[in-house]
Amino acid sequence: MTDWGSIQLNRTLLRETFTATEAGINRALDLDGQESTPPLTRAVLVATHDNINALDSDSPIAVTFTDKPERNGYYQVKACGSAITEERGDRVIANWKVGLDRLGTAGEVDLQSRLTGAVRLNDFGLTGERWQAPPIGHYAYYTGSSSPTSMTRTSSDGPITVYRSIPPTASPRWGCAPTDYLKGRVRVTDTAAGLEVDGTQRPVPATAWALSNGLVNVTPTASAGVLDVQAYTGGSWRSKLWNVTIAGSAVATWDAATLLRNDLEHVVLRLTASRSPGRATLDLALRRGARTVEGYLQSGSSATLAVYLRTLETNTSAAASGYVIATGNDADGNRAVAGSARTFTAHASGGVSKAAATGLDFWLGVQAGGGSPAAGDAVLDLRNMYIGALAEATYVVRR
Repeated sequence: MTDWGSIQLNRTLLRETFTATEAGINRALDLDGQESTPPLTRAVLVATHDNINALDSDSPIAVTFTDKPERNGYYQVKACGSAITEERGDRVIANWKVGLDRLGTAGEVDLQSRLTGAVRLNDFGLTGERWQAPPIGHYAYYTGSSSPTSMTRTSSDGPITVYRSIPPTASPRWGCAPTDYLKGRVRVTDTAAGLEVDGTQRPVPATAWALSNGLVNVTPTASAGVLDVQAYTGGSWRSKLWNVTIAGSAVATWDAATLLRNDLEHVVLRLTASRSPGRATLDLALRRGARTVEGYLQSGSSATLAVYLRTLETNTSAAASGYVIATGNDADGNRAVAGSARTFTAHASGGVSKAAATGLDFWLGVQAGGGSPAAGDAVLDLRNMYIGALAEATYVVRR
């Protein structure tokens, strides 16, 4: 059997079976190859085909090779395509082509995180905290003459550094080997196919997905309107179930899932469910390095909107300050936390509720370490990071 190498093309792993054609001046790189079943399953092959066709031309991507590592670097997608040939009852083949422009190698370029916009509008007079988390394995983080503080959170991918109190107007620059660029990323997985999703212009199963950043993992459950929000603490995933209700009733089974954003630093997934009449939508967002998942629940008509623990945990309400927290540690040594940027009523089970509303913003997670959290992981820190999180986009800049 031929021992093929591989190409890591952003989130998608491909066989390194064909040539890599380069051109001078802008160092264009044209790749083509083939995936087939066997050895892949049909579901994985189709998902790979969709990933190729959904590659985003707006953000830089890291490309790494097994057999051509001297071509490792950061690239911009200029063209992409994949054609499927299916021989019914036999094999399926996807012939793909990707055209890239090279932005630079690890030694030539920095990555720049441009943090823009204003802090989240809130009813508590909070200024929030300006923060950001680059990939695991980055180096030489630079914000000019003023430096931020930092903390380390242990994720399922390894230790990730979170930079806090980033100076106003600074756009942090940092170096990163292309082989490290994916570490600590936010990802959406098509759990039916067992493959990570690339880009936004591709289907996602409505009830077969997982949203994760290595610190938080969110999945739907078999129960209508219930989310499983897991926290990675103590070397394992710790699960808590949260109800999502409108007018006291669980949101029906999700009819559709849509990716609004799918970048390594920030992913937003929209879920849509039918109501009688109308619809409800739930936007779930994760940021790289975050301890909490962000949400925005909307209903076409005014009602009481709520997100709360499925199993009651005695909790302390600090709704006047934007959060609630479990009073004692759970069996995993953590405390459930939730909050909102706008005025809300604390739910008796632990969570947030808002009457006569068409929209409810919220954040969910745990205070890792329970009553003795690390600096940066206390509920007030989590709240301030939610309020202060800014829109982030990553660019490649020459050194």
